[in-house]
Amino acid sequence: MNTDHQWFEITNIDSVDTPALVFYKDRIADNIRQLKKRVPNVGRLRPHVKTNKSAEICAMMIAEGITKFKCATIAEAEMLGVINAPDVLLAYQPVGPKIKRLLELVRKYPSTKFSCLVDTVDSGKEIALQFHSNNQSINVFIDLNVGMNRTGITPEKSILLFEELHSIAGITIVGLHMYDGHITDADIEVRRQRLTAEYEKVFSLRDLIEKKYHRDLIIIGGGSPTFSIHAEQNDVECSPGTFVLWDWNYKKTYPDEPYNYAALVVTRVVSITDATTMTVDLGHKSIAAENPLPRVHFLNAPEVIPIGHSEEHMMLKTTDTNMYKIGDILYGVPVHICPTVALYEYASVVQDQKIVTEWKITARNKRITI
Repeated sequence: MNTDHQWFEITNIDSVDTPALVFYKDRIADNIRQLKKRVPNVGRLRPHVKTNKSAEICAMMIAEGITKFKCATIAEAEMLGVINAPDVLLAYQPVGPKIKRLLELVRKYPSTKFSCLVDTVDSGKEIALQFHSNNQSINVFIDLNVGMNRTGITPEKSILLFEELHSIAGITIVGLHMYDGHITDADIEVRRQRLTAEYEKVFSLRDLIEKKYHRDLIIIGGGSPTFSIHAEQNDVECSPGTFVLWDWNYKKTYPDEPYNYAALVVTRVVSITDATTMTVDLGHKSIAAENPLPRVHFLNAPEVIPIGHSEEHMMLKTTDTNMYKIGDILYGVPVHICPTVALYEYASVVQDQKIVTEWKITARNKRITI
């Protein structure tokens, strides 16, 4: 077991019950600064908060001059409203009761300018109807399907959607939104080539609409793997999310990105089975389990390999369990940090290798007040 003094070690770890989510505040601050170095014009930054779901982390970004945000849920949008974030895009086409909840957000937090996505005429008309009938209006972005095939409308069909919705009371189309989560190639030049091909379609659509309707449109491009490529486009807002905490998958796959681990899971050895197997208290409920094993890599025990997983436990294989004892701490980097954060009610916050406070994971809930 590595006993050298490392950046991740916490001097008062005995006071922390496990499993625990740990935020390293100084590293979070550095990741935000690294983001700003890539896009010095902070007006082009619109970070996605789905990864951190933390009012305190979002407030750190606001303190750095970032005023625009993207989110995935009404709860995340409300969290941003509570801290008076100036500009919030709900990167979702609200359907059913979500339209009413979004309307309530607009009413309750008037200092925040909210917007949402739309990709069908019927949805756009329903959003417009509910807002207009309540003497409100909301900005919308057309959600473009640029190859991920999850949501959105293809750029080729989007002009018809714009023509149907652009003059309806209750909504104002202000831009185009593209999410390229399918572009995950390790080689940045391959990523650049694939994204550039999609941009040609998006720029053509924007130019067509602007010329025909004399209306300036904003383009929002998303994703941490493609952030540096979006950053090269001077007239595109960039919306990475994972950058602020980073994780094992992104660190391994995208070494060209400058971000560092800023969130770990901490777990304890709770049982030693035999000479090469032991168990820690890091179950499905404590780390994202959608990927195959290993779902975590231990910084202070790189030789340890997860071999089994259940609700409360993770079983590990190691070369010699005599190196460990019951109660030993392991510091783990999640393969996927975003859904891992959502499993915790709060994070313990580290400064100068000491737990100094706790931050609530505010938007892990489906609802805050609305």
